[in-house]
Amino acid sequence: MPGGAEEWYAEYPPPASLRPWVRTIWTYAAPDPSRVLQRIAPDGCPELILDIGQPYEERGEDGVFRLQPPRIFAGQMTRPMAIRPVGPVELVAIRFEPDGARDWLGAPLAEATDRRLDVVDRLSGVSAPAGDPEGQVQAMTDWLEGQRRAGRWTIDPVVRAEIDILQTDRAPPERTPSEQRALQRFFLDRVGVSPRMLRSVFRFRRVFDHIAEGGPEAVGWLEAGLGAGYFDQPQMARDFRRFLGCTATEWARDQVELARRIASQTYKPGPLSPH
Repeated sequence: MPGGAEEWYAEYPPPASLRPWVRTIWTYAAPDPSRVLQRIAPDGCPELILDIGQPYEERGEDGVFRLQPPRIFAGQMTRPMAIRPVGPVELVAIRFEPDGARDWLGAPLAEATDRRLDVVDRLSGVSAPAGDPEGQVQAMTDWLEGQRRAGRWTIDPVVRAEIDILQTDRAPPERTPSEQRALQRFFLDRVGVSPRMLRSVFRFRRVFDHIAEGGPEAVGWLEAGLGAGYFDQPQMARDFRRFLGCTATEWARDQVELARRIASQTYKPGPLSPH
């Protein structure tokens, strides 16, 4: 329960005015976390995260753990993020659409790929009440709505249409080489990764959707992988190493707390909001 001693996670839909850019707002708290390593996989969506409790430590490429800033913008991920709590956790986060954060960031999304940017100064005016997830969501959405109005945000219809194709795993339309190069440039600017990488991330996420639907006992990894669009288990195993840094069995055994909560939530979107 919020404000109690139990771990909790909740998702909230964005207001209509933010829906073209924001997929969901989520809150999470773990008053007494286990303080073990947690692997977070890419999901195709950049996020804006405000820590109300203790920030996580993140393991860098050099193997050293460093404390994250209390307010971060997490860009697109092409590899796993390894974090561990250092104290009581409570946070609220904006999960953008894959192409929804470009105008807020004010820079090409490729500059934030596989990075957690310190945005403490930009969120200095946001005050999210501890133990009150609805209040936290309201504080973040009110602030973000002000940012949207001031920034005159837009959606690129070409990029948005391609994202819709990728996440529904449809075949892309035929394009000339010059059209494909232009699309690559648009994606690096507004999404932060190539269309091919985003398709791979979406496919990997669908594995967890299939597991969540049937439960780990009813749906095995191979069946979930085939349902997600993999040709065989070795192909899925390569993506587990690529996106989580471990095998499916290791992940199922070791998943805890925030990593488990995030993986158990479906990322299946409805039809993307019109611009």
